Amino acid sequence: MTSAIADLGRANLAGSFWMIAAMGAFAVEDALLKVAAVTLPVWQILILFGAGGACLFACLALVNRERLFSPDVLSRPMRIRVLFEVVGRLFYVLAISMIPLSAATVILQATPLVVVAGAALLFGETVGWRRWCAIVVGLAGVVIIIQPGTDSFSMLSVLAVIGMFGFAGRDLASRAAPRTLGTSTLGVYGFLAIVVAGLAFAVWEARPMVIPDTRAALVLTAAVVAGVAAYSFLMKAMRTGEVSAVTPFRYTRLLFGVAFGIALFGERPSLAMLVGSALIVASGLFILWRGKAPGRVSSRSAG
Repeated sequence: MTSAIADLGRANLAGSFWMIAAMGAFAVEDALLKVAAVTLPVWQILILFGAGGACLFACLALVNRERLFSPDVLSRPMRIRVLFEVVGRLFYVLAISMIPLSAATVILQATPLVVVAGAALLFGETVGWRRWCAIVVGLAGVVIIIQPGTDSFSMLSVLAVIGMFGFAGRDLASRAAPRTLGTSTLGVYGFLAIVVAGLAFAVWEARPMVIPDTRAALVLTAAVVAGVAAYSFLMKAMRTGEVSAVTPFRYTRLLFGVAFGIALFGERPSLAMLVGSALIVASGLFILWRGKAPGRVSSRSAG
């Protein structure tokens, strides 16, 4: 029993480190995509970014001798995962192209709260009333940030909220994906889903294709590399340790994103954003703390 607890603790620690690395790489990706959106249509960014990432992951899969095609690719969790990937990627890229990067990043930090709730409902992980209260407080932080019903409210901020729910669904589906599918294979189909999102949005956006100049091409290439690294780290994190213990470390993306928003785009977080961010981060930290509380695994009443 002691050995099992120690192994679980080591797995949770390793998963946490992978999650922090993923969040840093995702923040770099977000900043680069926001720069690219200045000169390129969103649909074109999604298609080029998705195609580049899929090709890179396909090469990695071949090097690792992973099968790109198998019946498991068409399994129910994979179909659900692709659907949520399309929703999450499309709406989040739209958000970072239209609203401040720091605001979109902060809203995205509610993802761990939704994932923990989903882990309890779908995978039977123990989440007691205290952590449920923390989830509610964190989501209240999102409401404070977008400020519905006030003059500061913008419908564009809802794009980030929809993207957040899409990513949460993607992460939960990744947990349920067949273990026979390696990280690289999951990456291939995840990035192909981004291509699908781009093709779908091309019909709506109706903007002509733009030939990228050297700067835009380099920015997109760097975004692909950062995205592939982030994706690999995230899949590793979601498959190492418990979901409820690892996912709270996603809040570190807030620190990276806000820093990039201030340093690169001259953004200034509002008071509402700071208050909402504090609630989200505090909720995530509390959930992490409760997740490590003694006896949580064995007691159904723990919270």
